[in-house]
Amino acid sequence: MKKLLISLSVYLLLTTAKAQEKIDRKALVTRHNVNITKIDTLGSLSVGNGTFAFTVDATGLQTFPDYYQAGVPLGTQSEWGWDAVPNTENYKFEESLKNFQQNGRQVSYAVQQKSTEQVKNAVEYFRANAHRLQLGNLGFEFYKKDGSLAQPSDIKNIKQTLNVWTGVIESSFTFDGSPVTVWTASHQEKDAIGVKVVSDLIKKGQLKIRLRIPFPTMKWGDNGNLWKADLAYTSTLSNNGKNEAIIKHKMDSITYNIGLKWKGNAAIAQKEAHYYIVTPKDKQFEFSCEFAPAYKGKIQTPDVAAIQSSSVNGWEKFWKSGAAVDFSKCTDSRAFELERRVILSQYLTKLQCAGNEPPQETGLTYNSWYGKPHLEMHWWHGVHYPLWGRAALLEKSLPWYNKVYDNAKKIAVRQGYDGVRWQKMTDPDGNEAPSSIGALLIWQQPHFITYAELMYRDHKDKATLDLYKKRVFATADFMASFAYYDNEKKRYILGPGVIPAQERFKADETFNPTYELAYWNWALNTALEWKKRVGEPEVAKWKDVVAQLSKLPVQDNVYLATESATDSYTNPEYKTDHPSVFGTYGMLPETTLLDKTIMKNTFDLIWKTWSWKETWGWDFPMTAMTAARLGMPEKAVDALFMNVQTNTYLVNGHNYQEGRLPIYLPGNGGVLTAVAMMCAGWDGTTEKNPGFPKDGKWNVKWEGLEKMF
Repeated sequence: MKKLLISLSVYLLLTTAKAQEKIDRKALVTRHNVNITKIDTLGSLSVGNGTFAFTVDATGLQTFPDYYQAGVPLGTQSEWGWDAVPNTENYKFEESLKNFQQNGRQVSYAVQQKSTEQVKNAVEYFRANAHRLQLGNLGFEFYKKDGSLAQPSDIKNIKQTLNVWTGVIESSFTFDGSPVTVWTASHQEKDAIGVKVVSDLIKKGQLKIRLRIPFPTMKWGDNGNLWKADLAYTSTLSNNGKNEAIIKHKMDSITYNIGLKWKGNAAIAQKEAHYYIVTPKDKQFEFSCEFAPAYKGKIQTPDVAAIQSSSVNGWEKFWKSGAAVDFSKCTDSRAFELERRVILSQYLTKLQCAGNEPPQETGLTYNSWYGKPHLEMHWWHGVHYPLWGRAALLEKSLPWYNKVYDNAKKIAVRQGYDGVRWQKMTDPDGNEAPSSIGALLIWQQPHFITYAELMYRDHKDKATLDLYKKRVFATADFMASFAYYDNEKKRYILGPGVIPAQERFKADETFNPTYELAYWNWALNTALEWKKRVGEPEVAKWKDVVAQLSKLPVQDNVYLATESATDSYTNPEYKTDHPSVFGTYGMLPETTLLDKTIMKNTFDLIWKTWSWKETWGWDFPMTAMTAARLGMPEKAVDALFMNVQTNTYLVNGHNYQEGRLPIYLPGNGGVLTAVAMMCAGWDGTTEKNPGFPKDGKWNVKWEGLEKMF
């Protein structure tokens, strides 16, 4: 009997040890290193640090920017890099304002309009300024024996690898019969890259380094390859020693420096305005390049060794922090691809979206919407961080809401509301950009309460409450004042004068969108809970709005997109864009307004009849989140793998949408949020991996994840 007990004890110890066995994170991450074997304009790779990104082609630098502009552009962007041209025509922001009839009064919104040429130009000026900059293009110039420059087709035998664990890109290829090897990495605290290149072509004079500073397009997109423009910008070269140089670039509202530092024998010279050539002499050459605003003072460019150390140590620290999910024991044929998307999405969102400001939808690679962040998308960019045990990466951007608080307050005052109305399409200073859709969206408004609640769950202390309560309460004040009490219907209504997250409805006739009603309910209840936590009296208006808010609109036992759209599922246009009704019980937990049976009916109808080809990248993880909450794990996985173009994930891990949006980071963030919920669940769940099927094929192992609301 004693031997039996000892054996049983040993067995239990071994079983417990096995159950608690840590995931081999390096093996997990590196099995998804990215390998490129050809010139692939959609296979561009990036290095960076969360506030800075540098994107390269198959040569390891930005050698062919014009060729790659049709794919994932070769950008160099930092969150500080913004410019605005002078307002020489004295445009007034008020020229973009248009009054909408909203529950018996006129409310002004900054929208796109063309009533006169003056108004049209004013609107465009405030949409385009400020605009995010492409700071510089750093590439090779390969010279053929006849002196002509190489074309992409001249680069042969390509073998390029992004080591996701270290953030280092190693590239090898041949040009003109000679091999070239290149090593590229980014510093993790400075906006600097380090490069090593080895080739006999250097001694032959056939390989040089090119630095060009493009002009900003000041258009919707900027791929970083506008070389000619009628703008009086200046670039000045000064040598800062034998192996260093600084280029000072002066624009309209910004001046910045580009520091170059190299090891070995080389010379730098200006070829044209804003165009410089570094000519190395030895077979092996290493150099670093740093970008920094001039107001920071003298630039101290780190050497390649320091950049290598920073990259390796910084990325290893990232991967060893927070959560990890291992799909290697799963037998479903889709598991490896899901793991790849999860790993590369972590890399890309850390690199592109972990700064001190909300990111733009295309991160720090190239401009979309003039490079401006959209605050409704900050949810998709950042909510996954606390779920993955990395709350600090979301928290970095939350002080920005304090910086722009006064501008948000001015919008609310102008429109006759209390509190703050958070901007939609904006810039680093929180200026509002005119937008016929964006100005009338409201679903970004409760987001700040979501972020604050996630921070409180991560560190439940008085300091957290004190830090965020002003913005939480001001957010709730606006929400309560925005809700209109209809004396005839005896309830509060959202709208008209609103565009839902599903941007298919006219603002002046739309009211009570389902997702937004549920979000108002959850956020105001959460704000009331914050009042209790800080020991302050509850706000009667908030409580009254919660108590008398309109019910979620139902027809034929399904939830409508909005109460005003009784043709939500018969009008073909209303079955396109985001199926945002899913946010009601996917992004959000169960609220007092929700009937889960009706939600299940709604899910089934949308799943079968939606025009999925006309959706966006985050719609698929949102659908998965709703399916998981409804107890349909098979549908959750199927949603993540729906065969639709906007659900494509490229070789580099980016979520592809279309030609003008080859990368779309809200899709990557959405995958991480969905997978976290499918593994760790949400408040009230007790089963393991509630979002994955129990068919024996999904033996998902994870550690460090946190539950969602």
